[in-house]
Amino acid sequence: MYRVQEEVSLLRASLQGDTEAWGEMISRYKDAVFGLCLGFMRNRADAEDVSHDAFVRAYLNLRRYDLERRFSTWLFTIAANLCRNKLRYRKNHPSTEEPLQIRGGTDPANLVAAEDRQEKIRLALAKMPYSYRAPLVLRFYNELPYQEISDILSIPEGTVKTRIHRGKAMLKGLFEEGA
Repeated sequence: MYRVQEEVSLLRASLQGDTEAWGEMISRYKDAVFGLCLGFMRNRADAEDVSHDAFVRAYLNLRRYDLERRFSTWLFTIAANLCRNKLRYRKNHPSTEEPLQIRGGTDPANLVAAEDRQEKIRLALAKMPYSYRAPLVLRFYNELPYQEISDILSIPEGTVKTRIHRGKAMLKGLFEEGA
């Protein structure tokens, strides 16, 4: 509860033009927003751009934010909507960029295995419809509860659960096919 009250104080200070308070809010959420965007965009440069745009948009619309609601949900909704818009644009304007490779471990064999697995997951996620990919990314990459995913995507909580369940089955099938 203390953290929520502290965030409300920071947001009120930000509304009054305190850039240090807004900088603190950015520091608290920049990694989570970037992770969310990276999960959607699957491209580091695009994720960085969308993350930046999300914070700019949030700051410009801070007066519209309801201090009674969770700030993270509001911010993630902005980021998810920007990702959706960028993906829609990307679909109509294809690119030849190389995908992001997520590396883990220090053993070369583990690195190769991790890269291979991440590539398969990336390819499988890329083939999935946004309506199934989005809840999976929010749940498993960002560890958000169903209700918050529901708020971010503006769909009922039951629909979130159904899409995650079906999305996992779809992802498993695509993963086993080798995407």
